[in-house]
Amino acid sequence: MSSEKNLVLQASDISIVFGGLCAVSDASFDLYEGELIGLIGPNGAGKTTMFNMVSGIYTPTSGQLSYWDRENKVRVINKANPAQLNKLGIARTFQNIRLFGNLTVLDNVRIALHNSRISNPLDVLFRTSRFRRDEQIMTEKVMQLLSLFKIDGKCRELAKNLPYGEQRKLEIVRALASNPKLLLLDEPAAGMNPQETHELMEMIAFIRREFNLTILLIEHDMKLVMGICERIMVLNYGKIIASGTPEEIKSNPQVIKAYLGGE
Repeated sequence: MSSEKNLVLQASDISIVFGGLCAVSDASFDLYEGELIGLIGPNGAGKTTMFNMVSGIYTPTSGQLSYWDRENKVRVINKANPAQLNKLGIARTFQNIRLFGNLTVLDNVRIALHNSRISNPLDVLFRTSRFRRDEQIMTEKVMQLLSLFKIDGKCRELAKNLPYGEQRKLEIVRALASNPKLLLLDEPAAGMNPQETHELMEMIAFIRREFNLTILLIEHDMKLVMGICERIMVLNYGKIIASGTPEEIKSNPQVIKAYLGGE
């Protein structure tokens, strides 16, 4: 199925070394349009390091990252920073929620629309008609997104006052506001109770359908991963040891050994 789709991201033998320690070693994988892929592995396997390379926080020591942008133009993104990648259509969330707690729900999402502004600093300074029109368009876009995820009623609340599950939801909505082609979710279910996790599963499936994008997620909750991902990659000691469907991964001897330490 994947061979019939267009590539979104291709990692070719990427490695990263920190002070002599190889955190990720010769990792190669392809992500295709519309896929929902899980990246799993024991603690310390290198999953977040992998995410940090793809999202521009870390630069690979060797290997190549290729990304097909919104115009399907291929770009080598090894040295691109997070802001540059966000403009190209790569957005991510973090394991530890990184909202602006003292800003409203509305303003947290408005920040993600900065790249789409048409007004310039002079427009802002003099409050021109173009600035006012820009502000109105941005607010309307944000409210449409918040409405889609049923948190528009809390648009004027401070982000820090939202329940934990809604803070997670807001962080994902903020990432979606930048109109990504590739969405990276770093342990989105971390700290959630079973009901919140179930709602998150439904939300991720909805995002994939509604926004027609590629999603790569790191997650320790195996029920979530096995329940929504069509393909799973397994990382152990910085190396990809398996890739396949949830059924193939569950019965893979190398994966079982990595998690349980034996046969």
